[in-house]
Amino acid sequence: MRQHLWGILIQHLQTVGAFGSIPFMAYGLSLTDAVFETMSGITTTGSTILTGLDAMPPGILLWRAILQWIGGVGIIAVAVMILPYLRVGGMQLYKLETSVHEGEAASFTSRILVRLSAVYVGLTALCFGVFWALGMSFFDAVTHAMATLSTGGYSTHDASFGYFTQPALQWAGTVFMVCGGIPFILFVRATQGHDRALFRDAQVRGFIGFLAVCSLLTAIWLTFQHSDIGFGEALTLTAFNVTSIVTTTGFASTDYTTWGTGAVGLFLLLMFVGGCSGSTSGSIKIYRYQVLWLFVRAHVRRLFSPHRIMVLRYNGATMGEDVPLSVLAFLAVFIATISIFTVMLAFAGLDLITAYSATVTAITNVGPGLGPVVGPSGTFQSLPDTAKWILVVAMLAGRLEVLALLVFLDRDFWRA
Repeated sequence: MRQHLWGILIQHLQTVGAFGSIPFMAYGLSLTDAVFETMSGITTTGSTILTGLDAMPPGILLWRAILQWIGGVGIIAVAVMILPYLRVGGMQLYKLETSVHEGEAASFTSRILVRLSAVYVGLTALCFGVFWALGMSFFDAVTHAMATLSTGGYSTHDASFGYFTQPALQWAGTVFMVCGGIPFILFVRATQGHDRALFRDAQVRGFIGFLAVCSLLTAIWLTFQHSDIGFGEALTLTAFNVTSIVTTTGFASTDYTTWGTGAVGLFLLLMFVGGCSGSTSGSIKIYRYQVLWLFVRAHVRRLFSPHRIMVLRYNGATMGEDVPLSVLAFLAVFIATISIFTVMLAFAGLDLITAYSATVTAITNVGPGLGPVVGPSGTFQSLPDTAKWILVVAMLAGRLEVLALLVFLDRDFWRA
């Protein structure tokens, strides 16, 4: 069953990657740029090589949004139906509990996927309605709703979400980016009468609490640093941009690198956070930090009390001994992957800051990097073709959570 689902995923990526590039090539992009833009879309990364979006044909802009939207629902399916069974980076915590027999597994999987898809479509439609009601054009509302729920971040304007100056629209975007970063299976359970599932989940509480604290503290700092920015405006800016980076959406309502070096350091750190497991977000994910904290705290206590028996519990259940080890293995491979791709990009001719920033944003699927070249006010257009192909592989590796890609390449997996 695992091999069958994994095979479907790989076939899906290959098909979309091949046919998704055709409209871009017909528009006039080179093969390299077309594949880069397609992979960035289907992995919901949001990095782009395109400029002049405001004057671009609506068909191309809509196609970019559709790629991200399709990629988003595919990512949810992978996170819910495949990664937990591969035990990738502690994902076994989210293995669906079911009493179905082997012969009913396919039917059970289909029902889950249909419900997840229905929730995904419903939230996208709701996001569209809110954006349209708050002043977006019909076309902008459609494309930005797709990019928001998929946490992809492709916009129809060069100024990204900063094109829309209404604070209400930015707060609406913040709310729906948060929705995109929450496990969609919890939305399914909420529609089935488990209304408190969202509020009882430790991962969701940690995710929302982290966003609230970071946004508030950054807003206070921004107010003191820039006397011309009031607290209300600062909170709107920080809440939107912090949420955008943490959920790996990649929208930008302003060039936050102009806030100072402290803000640059903060947003680089936020790229490594990510949303919840089972969402469309990329990066490391909140639950891994929570598991790591529990493991480190238990380890410290064992240092001064070596005979103490520590039972790790997460989300009200006992945590298996293999979960912390899986998380540590994931983090080790994650960091090693970033190091390898950074060196590769440096050899491809990029300066160290651009190479590191581009690698991090590709592996974490955030979208915009840092610096004048690939930052929130730049694009990836100027990078050499070799660097773009390297980043295509990096985006795919990050979207498949690195370890899962290694599992796919191991022939013993296909013999299991």
